[in-house]
Amino acid sequence: MSRKSGPQAEATPKPPVQLPIKQLLLVLGLVATGYAAALLVWGDSPKTLLARLASWSGLQAAALCLLNYLLRGLRWRLWMAHYGRHFGLLQGLRLYLAGYAFTPTPGNVGEAVRGLLLARSPLSARQSLAIFGAERLADLFCLLLLSLPAVGWLLGQGRMQAAPAWLTGLAAGLLAAALVLGALLQRFAWLQEAWRCLAVRPLVWLGLTLAAWAAQGLAVWLICRELNVNLELLTATGFYALAMVAGALSALPAGLGGTEAVLTGLLVAHSATPGQALAITVLTRLLTLWLAVAIGLMALLYSSAIRKEISLR
Repeated sequence: MSRKSGPQAEATPKPPVQLPIKQLLLVLGLVATGYAAALLVWGDSPKTLLARLASWSGLQAAALCLLNYLLRGLRWRLWMAHYGRHFGLLQGLRLYLAGYAFTPTPGNVGEAVRGLLLARSPLSARQSLAIFGAERLADLFCLLLLSLPAVGWLLGQGRMQAAPAWLTGLAAGLLAAALVLGALLQRFAWLQEAWRCLAVRPLVWLGLTLAAWAAQGLAVWLICRELNVNLELLTATGFYALAMVAGALSALPAGLGGTEAVLTGLLVAHSATPGQALAITVLTRLLTLWLAVAIGLMALLYSSAIRKEISLR
Protein backbone atom coordinates (compact mmCIF):
# COMPACT_ATOMS: atom_id res chain seq x y z
CA MET A 1 0.00 0.00 0.00
CA SER A 2 1.32 3.41 -0.92
CA ARG A 3 2.28 5.77 1.85
CA LYS A 4 0.56 9.13 1.96
CA SER A 5 0.68 11.93 4.44
CA GLY A 6 -0.92 15.30 4.87
CA PRO A 7 -4.48 16.29 3.97
CA GLN A 8 -4.17 14.54 0.60
CA ALA A 9 -4.24 11.22 2.41
CA GLU A 10 -7.71 12.13 3.65
CA ALA A 11 -9.52 12.59 0.35
CA THR A 12 -12.93 10.99 -0.24
CA PRO A 13 -14.60 12.39 2.88
CA LYS A 14 -16.82 10.17 4.98
CA PRO A 15 -19.67 11.24 7.26
CA PRO A 16 -18.08 13.23 10.08
CA VAL A 17 -17.81 11.88 13.58
CA GLN A 18 -20.28 13.67 15.82
CA LEU A 19 -18.66 15.99 18.34
CA PRO A 20 -19.69 15.14 21.93
CA ILE A 21 -19.99 18.83 22.83
CA LYS A 22 -23.19 18.68 24.90
CA GLN A 23 -22.15 15.57 26.81
CA LEU A 24 -18.66 16.97 27.41
CA LEU A 25 -20.00 20.28 28.68
CA LEU A 26 -22.26 18.42 31.11
CA VAL A 27 -19.34 16.36 32.42
CA LEU A 28 -17.14 19.46 32.65
CA GLY A 29 -19.83 21.32 34.56
CA LEU A 30 -20.26 18.52 37.07
CA VAL A 31 -16.51 18.06 37.52
CA ALA A 32 -15.85 21.79 37.86
CA THR A 33 -18.60 22.06 40.47
CA GLY A 34 -17.15 19.14 42.44
CA TYR A 35 -13.58 20.45 42.25
CA ALA A 36 -14.62 23.99 43.22
CA ALA A 37 -16.75 22.82 46.15
CA ALA A 38 -13.97 20.61 47.51
CA LEU A 39 -11.36 23.35 47.13
CA LEU A 40 -13.54 25.88 48.90
CA VAL A 41 -13.91 23.55 51.86
CA TRP A 42 -10.41 22.03 52.13
CA GLY A 43 -8.00 23.46 49.58
CA ASP A 44 -6.65 26.51 47.78
CA SER A 45 -8.86 29.16 46.25
CA PRO A 46 -9.30 28.92 42.46
CA LYS A 47 -7.17 32.08 42.11
CA THR A 48 -4.30 30.50 44.04
CA LEU A 49 -4.67 27.31 42.03
CA LEU A 50 -4.34 29.23 38.75
CA ALA A 51 -1.25 30.98 40.10
CA ARG A 52 0.30 27.59 40.82
CA LEU A 53 -0.47 26.47 37.28
CA ALA A 54 1.36 29.53 35.95
CA SER A 55 4.41 28.92 38.18
CA TRP A 56 7.66 27.53 36.80
CA SER A 57 6.89 24.10 38.29
CA GLY A 58 3.40 24.23 36.82
CA LEU A 59 4.72 25.05 33.35
CA GLN A 60 7.29 22.26 33.59
CA ALA A 61 4.56 19.83 34.63
CA ALA A 62 2.41 20.92 31.68
CA ALA A 63 5.34 20.36 29.30
CA LEU A 64 5.82 16.84 30.70
CA CYS A 65 2.14 16.10 30.12
CA LEU A 66 2.49 17.26 26.52
CA LEU A 67 5.45 14.89 26.23
CA ASN A 68 3.19 12.08 27.45
CA TYR A 69 0.69 12.79 24.66
CA LEU A 70 3.49 12.94 22.08
CA LEU A 71 4.99 9.58 23.10
CA ARG A 72 1.63 7.84 23.17
CA GLY A 73 0.82 9.38 19.80
CA LEU A 74 3.99 7.83 18.38
CA ARG A 75 2.88 4.49 19.82
CA TRP A 76 -0.51 4.86 18.10
CA ARG A 77 1.17 5.57 14.77
CA LEU A 78 3.13 2.34 15.22
CA TRP A 79 -0.06 0.29 15.48
CA MET A 80 -1.78 2.22 12.70
CA ALA A 81 1.16 1.35 10.45
CA HIS A 82 0.55 -2.30 11.37
CA TYR A 83 -2.78 -1.94 9.51
CA GLY A 84 -1.17 -0.18 6.56
CA ARG A 85 -2.16 3.36 7.57
CA HIS A 86 0.93 5.55 7.33
CA PHE A 87 0.98 9.25 8.25
CA GLY A 88 3.35 12.12 8.45
CA LEU A 89 4.27 12.99 12.03
CA LEU A 90 2.02 16.06 12.34
CA GLN A 91 -1.00 14.45 10.70
CA GLY A 92 -0.66 11.34 12.83
CA LEU A 93 -0.42 13.38 16.03
CA ARG A 94 -3.38 15.53 15.01
CA LEU A 95 -5.57 12.48 14.52
CA TYR A 96 -4.32 10.90 17.72
CA LEU A 97 -4.90 14.03 19.80
CA ALA A 98 -8.41 14.40 18.37
CA GLY A 99 -9.31 11.16 20.11
CA TYR A 100 -8.80 12.80 23.51
CA ALA A 101 -12.02 14.74 22.93
CA PHE A 102 -13.79 11.44 23.63
CA THR A 103 -11.85 10.56 26.80
CA PRO A 104 -14.68 11.44 29.26
CA THR A 105 -16.59 8.27 28.31
CA PRO A 106 -17.01 5.10 30.39
CA GLY A 107 -13.72 3.24 30.34
CA ASN A 108 -12.39 5.89 27.89
CA VAL A 109 -13.90 3.69 25.18
CA GLY A 110 -14.78 6.77 23.10
CA GLU A 111 -11.09 7.04 22.22
CA ALA A 112 -11.58 4.01 19.96
CA VAL A 113 -13.01 6.46 17.41
CA ARG A 114 -9.47 7.49 16.43
CA GLY A 115 -9.23 4.78 13.80
CA LEU A 116 -12.52 5.93 12.27
CA LEU A 117 -11.47 9.56 11.83
CA LEU A 118 -9.70 8.85 8.55
CA ALA A 119 -11.63 10.12 5.55
CA ARG A 120 -9.91 7.66 3.23
CA SER A 121 -9.70 3.98 4.18
CA PRO A 122 -10.72 4.27 7.83
CA LEU A 123 -10.09 1.25 9.98
CA SER A 124 -12.84 -1.27 10.46
CA ALA A 125 -14.60 -1.16 13.81
CA ARG A 126 -12.74 -4.30 14.89
CA GLN A 127 -9.34 -2.88 13.95
CA SER A 128 -10.06 0.44 15.69
CA LEU A 129 -11.19 -1.39 18.83
CA ALA A 130 -8.11 -3.61 18.61
CA ILE A 131 -5.76 -0.61 18.74
CA PHE A 132 -7.80 0.87 21.58
CA GLY A 133 -7.53 -2.44 23.44
CA ALA A 134 -3.78 -2.58 22.84
CA GLU A 135 -3.41 0.98 24.17
CA ARG A 136 -5.34 0.18 27.34
CA LEU A 137 -3.49 -3.10 27.97
CA ALA A 138 -0.10 -1.44 27.43
CA ASP A 139 -1.07 1.45 29.73
CA LEU A 140 -2.32 -0.89 32.44
CA PHE A 141 0.82 -3.03 32.34
CA CYS A 142 3.18 -0.04 32.57
CA LEU A 143 1.13 1.72 35.25
CA LEU A 144 1.22 -1.44 37.35
CA LEU A 145 5.01 -1.49 37.00
CA LEU A 146 5.28 2.17 37.97
CA SER A 147 2.97 1.67 40.95
CA LEU A 148 5.34 -0.82 42.62
CA PRO A 149 7.28 1.87 44.57
CA ALA A 150 4.00 3.10 46.06
CA VAL A 151 3.04 -0.43 47.09
CA GLY A 152 6.52 -0.85 48.59
CA TRP A 153 6.12 2.39 50.54
CA LEU A 154 2.75 1.26 51.86
CA LEU A 155 4.24 -2.03 52.99
CA GLY A 156 7.25 -0.35 54.58
CA GLN A 157 5.14 2.17 56.47
CA GLY A 158 2.64 -0.39 57.67
CA ARG A 159 -0.09 1.38 55.74
CA MET A 160 -1.50 -1.91 54.55
CA GLN A 161 -3.14 -2.27 57.97
CA ALA A 162 -4.21 1.36 58.04
CA ALA A 163 -6.17 1.14 54.81
CA PRO A 164 -6.96 -2.54 54.14
CA ALA A 165 -10.36 -1.93 52.58
CA TRP A 166 -9.37 -0.08 49.43
CA LEU A 167 -6.14 -2.03 48.96
CA THR A 168 -8.03 -5.31 49.23
CA GLY A 169 -10.57 -3.89 46.82
CA LEU A 170 -7.82 -2.89 44.41
CA ALA A 171 -6.27 -6.37 44.52
CA ALA A 172 -9.68 -7.97 44.06
CA GLY A 173 -10.38 -5.60 41.17
CA LEU A 174 -7.13 -6.53 39.44
CA LEU A 175 -7.88 -10.23 39.84
CA ALA A 176 -11.42 -9.76 38.56
CA ALA A 177 -10.12 -7.70 35.61
CA ALA A 178 -7.67 -10.48 34.71
CA LEU A 179 -10.42 -13.09 34.85
CA VAL A 180 -12.80 -10.94 32.82
CA LEU A 181 -10.09 -10.20 30.26
CA GLY A 182 -9.38 -13.91 29.87
CA ALA A 183 -13.07 -14.61 29.30
CA LEU A 184 -13.43 -11.72 26.85
CA LEU A 185 -10.42 -12.88 24.85
CA GLN A 186 -12.25 -16.11 24.14
CA ARG A 187 -15.35 -14.27 22.96
CA PHE A 188 -14.35 -11.09 21.12
CA ALA A 189 -12.22 -11.15 18.01
CA TRP A 190 -11.12 -7.53 18.46
CA LEU A 191 -9.45 -8.34 21.79
CA GLN A 192 -7.56 -11.19 20.16
CA GLU A 193 -6.55 -8.66 17.52
CA ALA A 194 -5.35 -6.33 20.30
CA TRP A 195 -2.91 -9.01 21.45
CA ARG A 196 -1.59 -9.21 17.90
CA CYS A 197 -1.01 -5.44 17.98
CA LEU A 198 1.01 -5.88 21.18
CA ALA A 199 3.21 -8.37 19.36
CA VAL A 200 4.30 -5.61 16.96
CA ARG A 201 7.71 -4.27 18.07
CA PRO A 202 6.99 -4.84 21.78
CA LEU A 203 10.18 -3.20 23.03
CA VAL A 204 9.30 0.00 21.16
CA TRP A 205 5.78 0.36 22.53
CA LEU A 206 6.94 -0.70 25.99
CA GLY A 207 9.65 1.97 26.03
CA LEU A 208 7.29 4.66 24.71
CA THR A 209 4.58 3.75 27.23
CA LEU A 210 6.89 3.63 30.25
CA ALA A 211 8.51 6.94 29.29
CA ALA A 212 5.10 8.55 28.72
CA TRP A 213 3.67 7.64 32.12
CA ALA A 214 6.96 8.31 33.88
CA ALA A 215 6.82 11.84 32.45
CA GLN A 216 3.44 12.38 34.06
CA GLY A 217 4.75 10.88 37.30
CA LEU A 218 7.52 13.49 37.22
CA ALA A 219 4.87 16.15 36.64
CA VAL A 220 3.04 15.01 39.79
CA TRP A 221 6.32 15.16 41.74
CA LEU A 222 6.87 18.75 40.57
CA ILE A 223 3.35 19.69 41.64
CA CYS A 224 3.98 18.12 45.05
CA ARG A 225 7.17 20.19 45.43
CA GLU A 226 5.25 23.33 44.47
CA LEU A 227 2.85 22.69 47.35
CA ASN A 228 5.65 21.83 49.81
CA VAL A 229 4.87 18.11 50.01
CA ASN A 230 8.12 16.17 50.09
CA LEU A 231 7.89 12.88 48.24
CA GLU A 232 10.54 10.80 46.55
CA LEU A 233 10.20 10.90 42.76
CA LEU A 234 9.46 7.17 42.51
CA THR A 235 6.90 7.38 45.30
CA ALA A 236 5.06 10.29 43.69
CA THR A 237 5.06 8.44 40.37
CA GLY A 238 3.83 5.31 42.11
CA PHE A 239 1.00 7.17 43.84
CA TYR A 240 -0.15 8.60 40.51
CA ALA A 241 0.12 5.24 38.75
CA LEU A 242 -1.83 3.46 41.50
CA ALA A 243 -4.54 6.12 41.35
CA MET A 244 -4.76 5.76 37.57
CA VAL A 245 -5.15 1.98 37.87
CA ALA A 246 -7.91 2.45 40.45
CA GLY A 247 -9.67 4.92 38.15
CA ALA A 248 -9.40 2.53 35.21
CA LEU A 249 -10.89 -0.33 37.23
CA SER A 250 -13.84 1.87 38.19
CA ALA A 251 -14.80 2.05 34.46
CA LEU A 252 -16.16 5.56 35.13
CA PRO A 253 -15.62 8.26 32.49
CA ALA A 254 -11.88 9.05 32.63
CA GLY A 255 -11.78 7.37 36.05
CA LEU A 256 -13.51 10.42 37.55
CA GLY A 257 -13.96 10.11 41.28
CA GLY A 258 -11.91 6.96 41.73
CA THR A 259 -8.61 8.44 40.59
CA GLU A 260 -9.10 11.60 42.64
CA ALA A 261 -10.11 9.72 45.80
CA VAL A 262 -7.15 7.31 45.70
CA LEU A 263 -4.53 9.97 44.89
CA THR A 264 -5.82 12.28 47.62
CA GLY A 265 -5.91 9.42 50.12
CA LEU A 266 -2.36 8.33 49.33
CA LEU A 267 -1.03 11.87 49.68
CA VAL A 268 -2.75 12.33 53.04
CA ALA A 269 -1.44 8.94 54.19
CA HIS A 270 2.08 10.09 53.33
CA SER A 271 2.40 13.55 54.88
CA ALA A 272 0.15 16.03 53.10
CA THR A 273 -2.67 17.92 54.76
CA PRO A 274 -6.13 17.39 53.24
CA GLY A 275 -5.88 20.84 51.66
CA GLN A 276 -2.49 20.15 50.10
CA ALA A 277 -3.55 16.71 48.90
CA LEU A 278 -6.71 18.03 47.30
CA ALA A 279 -4.89 20.90 45.58
CA ILE A 280 -2.26 18.49 44.22
CA THR A 281 -4.98 16.15 42.97
CA VAL A 282 -6.93 18.91 41.23
CA LEU A 283 -3.79 20.35 39.60
CA THR A 284 -2.74 16.85 38.52
CA ARG A 285 -6.10 16.12 36.91
CA LEU A 286 -6.22 19.52 35.22
CA LEU A 287 -2.85 18.89 33.58
CA THR A 288 -3.00 15.14 32.96
CA LEU A 289 -6.66 14.85 31.91
CA TRP A 290 -8.45 18.09 31.12
CA LEU A 291 -5.54 19.61 29.23
CA ALA A 292 -5.67 16.56 26.95
CA VAL A 293 -9.43 16.90 26.50
CA ALA A 294 -9.08 20.59 25.58
CA ILE A 295 -6.32 19.85 23.06
CA GLY A 296 -8.38 16.97 21.72
CA LEU A 297 -11.37 19.20 21.07
CA MET A 298 -9.21 21.71 19.19
CA ALA A 299 -7.62 18.92 17.13
CA LEU A 300 -11.03 17.42 16.37
CA LEU A 301 -12.49 20.76 15.29
CA TYR A 302 -9.43 21.40 13.11
CA SER A 303 -9.74 17.95 11.56
CA SER A 304 -13.43 18.57 10.87
CA ALA A 305 -12.54 21.85 9.15
CA ILE A 306 -10.02 20.03 6.94
CA ARG A 307 -12.61 17.41 6.00
CA LYS A 308 -15.12 20.11 5.15
CA GLU A 309 -12.60 21.96 2.99
CA ILE A 310 -11.77 18.75 1.12
CA SER A 311 -15.45 17.95 0.58
CA LEU A 312 -15.99 21.35 -1.07
CA ARG A 313 -13.22 20.85 -3.63
